[in-house]
Amino acid sequence: MNATFRLSDYQIRIGKEDIIERHLHGILSADSENAENQEKARKSLDELLKEMRVRFGTIIKTDNLSFLLGAGASLSAGGVSLANIPKSLEKALIDKAKGEQKGKEAPAWIELFYMIASVLSREDFSYVTRSQLFQSNEEKNIPAIGVNLEAYLSQLQTWHAGMLDVTEILKLTGSSELSIAKSDLSRLIKEITGSLTILLNLPKSGLDEPLQHHRKFIKKVLTRPLNLRRANLFTLNYDTLIEQAGDAEGAVLVDGFVGTLRRVFRPESYDIDFYFPAQTTEGRVHRFDRALHLYKLHGSITWHRCEPDWENPFGVYATFYNQDCCTDDVLIYPTPLKYGQALGLPYSELFRRFGNAIAQPQSALFVIGYGFGDDHINALIRQALAIPSFTLVVMDPDPKNDFVRKLEKLEDERVWIVKGGELGTFEGFVTKLLPDLREEEIDAKVMKTFKELSSFSGRKAEGAEEEKGK
Repeated sequence: MNATFRLSDYQIRIGKEDIIERHLHGILSADSENAENQEKARKSLDELLKEMRVRFGTIIKTDNLSFLLGAGASLSAGGVSLANIPKSLEKALIDKAKGEQKGKEAPAWIELFYMIASVLSREDFSYVTRSQLFQSNEEKNIPAIGVNLEAYLSQLQTWHAGMLDVTEILKLTGSSELSIAKSDLSRLIKEITGSLTILLNLPKSGLDEPLQHHRKFIKKVLTRPLNLRRANLFTLNYDTLIEQAGDAEGAVLVDGFVGTLRRVFRPESYDIDFYFPAQTTEGRVHRFDRALHLYKLHGSITWHRCEPDWENPFGVYATFYNQDCCTDDVLIYPTPLKYGQALGLPYSELFRRFGNAIAQPQSALFVIGYGFGDDHINALIRQALAIPSFTLVVMDPDPKNDFVRKLEKLEDERVWIVKGGELGTFEGFVTKLLPDLREEEIDAKVMKTFKELSSFSGRKAEGAEEEKGK
């Protein structure tokens, strides 16, 4: 039995109008639970989504096309949300602490982890009770600690930055007193960031076809006409899901690194394109049709630091995933320091290219799985909106950020906001809205023919009525 159809799961707002609500409200307004009305609404929705894929296809064929992917785009492959302290992260910290404990007192850093969580959440958490909870229950049945991980890490970094070289103990007073040793705080930061990095070695095992949506995404984006510029994939994620999907689809991802055994960061490689050699006496060449540009704005679990030299001026190289990368200081973790880190190399070069890509005439940006929590990124998007030919499409199942609310209030026809659990997710976008342009061209022709035939039939019927009346 199909689940009840709800308009709240399907929302496409263009300017001030919700396209789906306008088309389906009349069907569901009388009796939304009525089985007949539900069936009518589903059929109408299917037809409407076909039409919307054609309209999305027009945006996909914009000369300068970019995608910005956030953490939400990795959830289907086992990625973690930072809205709370991820339970998988907490479990990793508990396991690490148990390995050190061995019948002795719990490590000071894990006790500090729960003391700070209690202060920030205004609830009572402890290592003993939480470890027992994880031991006696399945992880899915355990409530997460309701503290945003970014806010948590930000607080740790702020305290750590405020402790001078001569300061060994930080005392906090207020509703509850807390004494923090600098060594314990440093260790806690290291354990959280290290465990988070390991959790982002995706996809997680045990999932059915974990790369299916990323593969469809790559495959569909590659159907853009070859006379257009290469599509840009900007991601804030450290994982390698895009790279794995690209490999599976036989695509070449230009990611700014060059080399064979040791790949070093050379941003000029983004300016290189790929062509087949001449195949006729006229010397024509054919553009390679399976290439995309990939920019990892916050780094990657495959990146490593080294001393800059003539062969590697940025001091960054890439390899296969290595757990030691968490000690290489090459990822921009979700802390207040990320704004300063984004100004350094190689990140400044990547953000410069992001700003340039969306500021070109006739540009479009699809934002998927990003909660608009980074002011330096929002500023670049805001700047692009000053360009009349720019189009912004936001995918978010339940947007709560003020930036998105302000976009809605603009009622700008260039701003499309897709919401709801069925359309606003990465999976919903890829399966229901992102067109395969080769297929959509056929659908567009069929729809055009159908409308012309319907119009012709209508005119013919009117003519027959007029003849009858004479």
